Amino acid sequence: MRPEPPRDAETVAGLGEFGLIRRVTEGRAQPPPTLLGPGDDAAVVAAADGRVVASTDVLVEGVHFRLDWSNPEQVGRKAVAVNLADIVAMGAVPTGVLVGLACPGDTRVELADGLFAGMWQEAANAGIGVVGGDMVTSETLVISVTALGDLEGRAPVTRSGARPGDVLAYAGRLGWAAAGLAVLGRGFRSPVAVVGAQRVPEPPYAAGPQAARAGATAMLDVSDGLLADLGHMAAASEVAINVRTEGFEVHQRLLDVASALGADPLHWMLTGGEDHALVAAFPTPGQVPDDWHPIGWVGKGSGVTVDGRPYEGPTNGWEHWR
Repeated sequence: MRPEPPRDAETVAGLGEFGLIRRVTEGRAQPPPTLLGPGDDAAVVAAADGRVVASTDVLVEGVHFRLDWSNPEQVGRKAVAVNLADIVAMGAVPTGVLVGLACPGDTRVELADGLFAGMWQEAANAGIGVVGGDMVTSETLVISVTALGDLEGRAPVTRSGARPGDVLAYAGRLGWAAAGLAVLGRGFRSPVAVVGAQRVPEPPYAAGPQAARAGATAMLDVSDGLLADLGHMAAASEVAINVRTEGFEVHQRLLDVASALGADPLHWMLTGGEDHALVAAFPTPGQVPDDWHPIGWVGKGSGVTVDGRPYEGPTNGWEHWR
């Protein structure tokens, strides 16, 4: 899937490990949470709360991204975004990311430049920096990102705290990445908006801490599909969750793409992953913050229903090795 580099292209092997590290870190400014950035044996990141929220994701070429569908900068942004979504889903504020890169020696330096440019850009979008990491040789291009966060004195918002009577709401986009995947799978590269959603998710970083401050009882990010991820919340909280489709705001662009492909946009919103929207439970409707969309309720029992009935389409979401 990746084009072969020209024979005279500058490669990471030519630069060497430390040369590449210098290339992708020099001249980069660090925000206040970074007390000591790249260049030493380890980074030092402020943890005023006394606790550190941490999450790691690994992205493998051909499994999580394709360089014939996305450019290196987009892949770099996605690698950071999917990790930061997990941090804010706990109600924490991001404080830094560590990056591990494994790649073949003949990888073009410009590809690495693009990856790290995207990582720095997405980190900056969340008000943080790339504070350190590692680089190794590998037969496959692999990106590992560890994200760190600060709870600011609050309790973490887990997926196990939902209670009967809670209101369910989401923030961010649902169904856009699934629509983009459907478009790319047909061999098209437009509409740009939905294709871009598949290439680079846009998690609502501010919405996670906002929900925590508002009293959210449970929260998670939608990585594998709304219904599949709500199944995790229902099981962890030992409750039943009912999603009401009348609460969804279906964007006209999704309607247009679905019409062109003969698809159901609501199915994308219910089962499509990789948008990394946030979904949370709140004790009362009055506690649902602005920019969050109420879409259901939590009750006694188990499992997830849609408009009071089991969903007829597939809802299992993505699971490795299955």
